[in-house]
Amino acid sequence: MTRRIDLLAADAVAEGEMQMVWVDGGASPVLVVRSGGVLHALQGTCSHEYFELDRGFLTRGTLTCPLHLSRFDLGDGTALDPPADLPLAVYPVVEEGGRVLIEVPDGPLAVNED
Repeated sequence: MTRRIDLLAADAVAEGEMQMVWVDGGASPVLVVRSGGVLHALQGTCSHEYFELDRGFLTRGTLTCPLHLSRFDLGDGTALDPPADLPLAVYPVVEEGGRVLIEVPDGPLAVNED
């Protein structure tokens, strides 16, 4: 079983920008990024050490955590630079009626953490 979570309006995230959305009663941060015209949704905290990634920066299809400068691929969440070695969880995005939704399994939102 899956569920769809409505995150925000598609036009709320401009090209090259990101926005944090808290879901599941504020328990789970999801980072929505628009890069290269594509919307991405990833876990909102670094997989190395809890730090909110909306404070990071985007560069050519990657997201860099400002705490220890670990870099992640926006497409598949792969950790590209240490100290992070776990990928970020990536959530399938659905654009519908001008809204950004993610489609995820029922239950708690999956995240990767050291």
